[in-house]
Amino acid sequence: MPSALPDGEPVPADGALPASALDGAADRPLGFYLHVPYCATRCGYCDFNTYTATELRGTGGVLASRDNYAETLVDEVRLARKVLGDDPREVRTVFVGGGTPTLLAAGDLVRMLHAIRDEFGLAADAEVTTEANPESVDPAYLATLREGGFNRISFGMQSARQHVLKVLDRTHTPGRPEACVAEARAVGFDHVNLDLIYGTPGESDDDWRASLEAALGAGPDHVSAYALIVEEGTQLARRIRRGEVPMTDDDVHADRYLIAEETLSAAGFDWYEVSNWATSEAGRCLHNELYWRGADWWGAGPGAHSHVGGVRWWNVKHPGAYAGALAAGKSPGAGREVLTEEDRRVERILLELRLREGVPLSLLREEGLAASRRALSDGLLQEGPYEEGRAVLTLRGRLLADAVVRDLVD
Repeated sequence: MPSALPDGEPVPADGALPASALDGAADRPLGFYLHVPYCATRCGYCDFNTYTATELRGTGGVLASRDNYAETLVDEVRLARKVLGDDPREVRTVFVGGGTPTLLAAGDLVRMLHAIRDEFGLAADAEVTTEANPESVDPAYLATLREGGFNRISFGMQSARQHVLKVLDRTHTPGRPEACVAEARAVGFDHVNLDLIYGTPGESDDDWRASLEAALGAGPDHVSAYALIVEEGTQLARRIRRGEVPMTDDDVHADRYLIAEETLSAAGFDWYEVSNWATSEAGRCLHNELYWRGADWWGAGPGAHSHVGGVRWWNVKHPGAYAGALAAGKSPGAGREVLTEEDRRVERILLELRLREGVPLSLLREEGLAASRRALSDGLLQEGPYEEGRAVLTLRGRLLADAVVRDLVD
């Protein structure tokens, strides 16, 4: 979750939504994102809304403490229950992210999940995920999560090479993420993801291949691979500006993506979103698909974003301000916007084009349709799906996805 928040209209003190946002809600899936904003150290490339103990010291007092964070977040879950109505839907997905969620006690994560279960109910086949830092979990911690209802876990691996991890300021030991996969499997986790980053300054093709092979050797059923983005204001951006490490290169990113596709496909993984591969339909991350398909989700926690029925809002960023609002019985919302039909059409194209199923051509305007025909001729869209009325990226199209989508949205 990037640290910058957009502008928007004020959120009512009670968090109430326009009636239009709840029309037809029973027919839409609902997910929860729970943001844990704490990290032991700040990674050099990170621009997320996260805080170390040093950064929080003296700025929020007890309100910003990790020790009582679970209770604070539960207060927002209870607020969500009031806002979403007297007959709420069962929750289809829960995703705990950060930050480093596993800096909290495992029992705290379970407590937050159980608050959602008690207030809303969980679907019988609900997907319940947490992100985890490999160095902050052990078999007992993972067992507590699994017994408490978590069935999917995502470990931040980034790279198998120590010198690459050092550039990223990652603190875990190479080999520890792979061991975590085995530990998670041993306590009964159904689905395990490893997150990788490619294009780090100083990383070679061989380094990237080694990271992919190490990830595959661990036996996850899902792999996410993201190109490194150098965000302004980060430590990595400052190091690049000072000439300490080279700038990342788009051509290198493209080459690394092709290596990832070749390696993962050969191992039985199929892409289902530009940066995500799974071994089966069941292995896909359903929670992220809620985002990509414009479904409803409530984001709880500092800086978290939510979307329900065409209304999008975001919470105040700082943990102290967030806790203070809830302690006063008020919504922690900082701002919101009501999406127009055109906004929602454009967002569907932006997000759904990244999926394996693509986007319906019926969503495109005249200029977008003309652009889609050019993309088809240029080998950026698949011919078979196009004939059936859908724009689906080819492998080359995935390399140029941002450019393709800009053309399709007119």
